[in-house]
Amino acid sequence: MIEVKDLYKYYGEDPAVQGITFNVEKGEILGFLGPNGAGKTTTLRIITGYLYPTKGEVFIDGKSVLEDPLFCKRKVGYLPEDNPLYTDLTPREYLSFCAQVRGIENVKKRFEEVMGKTQIHDVWEKPIGELSKGYRQRVGIAQALLHDPEILILDEPTTGLDPVQIIEIRNLIKELSKEKTILLSTHILPEVQMLATRVVIIHKGLIRVEGTPDELSKKFKAREINFVLKGDENKIREKLEKADFVFSFEIEKKEDGVYGKFLPKGDGDVREKFAKFAYENGFLILELYSKSLGLEEVFVELTKEEGK
Repeated sequence: MIEVKDLYKYYGEDPAVQGITFNVEKGEILGFLGPNGAGKTTTLRIITGYLYPTKGEVFIDGKSVLEDPLFCKRKVGYLPEDNPLYTDLTPREYLSFCAQVRGIENVKKRFEEVMGKTQIHDVWEKPIGELSKGYRQRVGIAQALLHDPEILILDEPTTGLDPVQIIEIRNLIKELSKEKTILLSTHILPEVQMLATRVVIIHKGLIRVEGTPDELSKKFKAREINFVLKGDENKIREKLEKADFVFSFEIEKKEDGVYGKFLPKGDGDVREKFAKFAYENGFLILELYSKSLGLEEVFVELTKEEGK
C-alpha cells in the first residue's frame, strides 16, 4: 500500500532523512520507531504530500504522491503529531467543515460510522477546547477516518495522554487495524510491542533495522558482546571505530582494565573475530562474553551515539 524509495530531505545543508526505503503492506500495522528528532515526522509529511522530498519517491497503492497527489490523499487518513483542531468548534462542527473540504457525500452516515468507531458521542456537541486530550485525539482520528481511507498514518497518537487515555487510544488503533493499513510513528517502545506487526527503527534520518518484533529480538539475541581488555583506552577506542565487525560500542576505563560492550554488524558469533582483533592490536582479553538483548535494549543500542 505504501512504498518509500530512497527518500532524502534536507533543510538547508542539514539532512533530516537520508536514503529511507521501506514498504507498508496491506493490512499490517507498521511501527515507525525512533527517538525524537530521528526523522519520523518529516518522513510522514512527505508520504502524505505535505512536504516535497529533496530526492526519492513515495507511492500510495501504486501511484506517485508527487504525480497524483489527490489520488494518494484520498487513500490516506492522517493524524499529525500536533493534531490541529479548531478549539472553538464542536466535534460535529469541525467534522462538518472537514467533510465539506473533502466533498464527502452522505455526511450523516459517515458521522454515525466515525462516532461509533471513535466513541465521541458524549462530546459531540461540546466545544473541542473543553475536551480532554484523549477526546481531542479521538476527534483527530475521526477526522482521519471521515473519508473512509484505506490507510491510516498516525504520528505519535498517544503523546501527552494519561495512562488510561493511552490504553483507550491503543485499543482504538487495534480495532481500526481490522479494516485499515496503519503506519504508526512513535518513540514509545511498548506501543510497538503491543500494536505493530512489523517495525522499522530510524535514527538520524537513517533506517537502522527492520523486521517483526520477534525477528528483531531473535536477530539480536545473544548479540551484545561484553569485554574487559588490558591496554591503552585511546588506542582501543581508535581501533574499535575502524573495526568492520562493530556497529556501535562504548568503553570505560577502570582501575583493572578497559570495560566495554559492542553491538556487532552482520550475523553469527563475532567473539572469534574480536579475539583476533585483540591479539593483532596487542590487547589482552581479561573477559569476553555475549548477552541476550530484548527489543527495548535493541532500540537503545541502535539509537545511541556511535563510538560512545
